[in-house]
This record gives sequence, C-alpha cells and structure tokens, in this order.
Amino acid sequence: MSQSAKTPLLRLGVNIDHVATIRNARGGRHPDPLRAAELAVEAGADGITAHLREDRRHISDDDIARFMETLSCPLNLEMAATDEMLAIALRHKPHACCIVPEHRQELTTEGGLDVAGNFERLSAVIDRLRQAGIRVSLFIDPDNGQIEQSHKIGADIVELHTGSYCEAALDRQGDGRRRELAKIEQSANYAAEAGLEVHAGHGLTFDTVGAIAQIPQIIELNIGHFLIGEGIFGGLHSSIRRMRALMDNARAEISGSLSA
Repeated sequence: MSQSAKTPLLRLGVNIDHVATIRNARGGRHPDPLRAAELAVEAGADGITAHLREDRRHISDDDIARFMETLSCPLNLEMAATDEMLAIALRHKPHACCIVPEHRQELTTEGGLDVAGNFERLSAVIDRLRQAGIRVSLFIDPDNGQIEQSHKIGADIVELHTGSYCEAALDRQGDGRRRELAKIEQSANYAAEAGLEVHAGHGLTFDTVGAIAQIPQIIELNIGHFLIGEGIFGGLHSSIRRMRALMDNARAEISGSLSA
C-alpha cells in the first residue's frame, strides 16, 4: 500500500516572524527573515508562514514583497481581517492567507477567531481573497461550532489552535493534556468530514508535536517561535530538521498501524 493510500503526508510550515523580531530590536537588516525562510526550506519546510501585523512589530511590508519575489515555496500570509491587510494580500497574492484574531496589546495570537460573531466582516474578506485565487484558512479553537461556521462562510482550511494542549503538556497536566488532545482529534475529524482541509499550530515543541502529527486528518503544521528559539542554541537548520524528523516518524507510526 502506498504512503498516500495509508494516510496523507504531513506538511511543515515554518513561521519566521521572530527572526524579524530580533532584527527589529536593533534595526538594520540582520538577521534577515528571507535568509531564514530559505534556510527553513533547505532544512525540510514545505512552506513559509509570516504574520504581517497592524503595528509591524516583526514582519514588514518589504519582507512580504521580498518573500513573494524570491521564494519558490508557498507563502502563507497570516493577517487580520482589516481593509489594509486585505489590500496587501490582494496586491501580492500569496498562496494562502490565514485569518487570525489580532489585538494590539497581545504578545502573540491569543485564542481562535470567533467566526460566528464576525461572520459578515469575515465573509466579505474571504470572498475577495478567494476571487483572487488565494486559499483561505481560519485560525480557530478546536470547537465544532466554529468549524460549522467556517464551512458555512466558505473557508478552504481551518487551522486548529493547539495552544491549550501545549500549555497543559508544559505544566505536566496529564488529564488536561489528554482532554485537550481529544478535543483536537475530534475537531480534526469533524472538520475533515465537513470537507475542510485541516491544519494545526501554536506552541508546538519537540515534546508535543508527535501526538498532533499522529492525527491523520491534519495535513499541515505551522510552527515558528519554538524553532527560532531552539535555533539560538543549536542552529535553525538543525532545529527544523529535528522537528521534520519527529513529524515524519510520528506519521510513519500511524501509517504502519493503519496498514497492519
């Protein structure tokens, strides 16, 4: 039986935002997020993710332009559903846009989108993006109600927020970890049955990626902050290669069990 017949291959999207965070701390051009993106692809990434925030705290408009001009792999542009970000996405036309909630004072994305509560605004943005040939992903909590609304609104993809699972694992909450993992597993299955492509991300580490990678409905993981942090100690190429290997090994395990 072929690999594709057993279970879908699992893609890795590497978010290089925090290379830009380090650059911006001092100004200038070093370290260059584009160089990090190219290195990530060499190390095994299937695509690059970048979040262009309203306050431009890390990735800049120039970064996005250079990514589109230079990268041969897909670019996933994370963005808020604002007129400004919509105009930028329509100008550059990345492979995909992942719409995320964004609050000016947050350190990182906190929780998933409330699709139902923002249905009208999100619908207008999604329609424009899809008309331009851009795939649309919605970053949501593992919740069936949000999945139903994501399907209804016309999203191509849902990216399930893995933050609560990773926090429970970090705090060594065995019951909490199992409970949060079960939510993700159930939501991934529910979304796939609805015809949505399923991705996942936020807070994943070497210790937590394996269980998520073994959920067969999930076909892409987006990981950034942890990989950049580990790159400080052992090199970015090494950290991505290790994450890629952990993902592939976990996927191979479920492929073997399905074919047994």
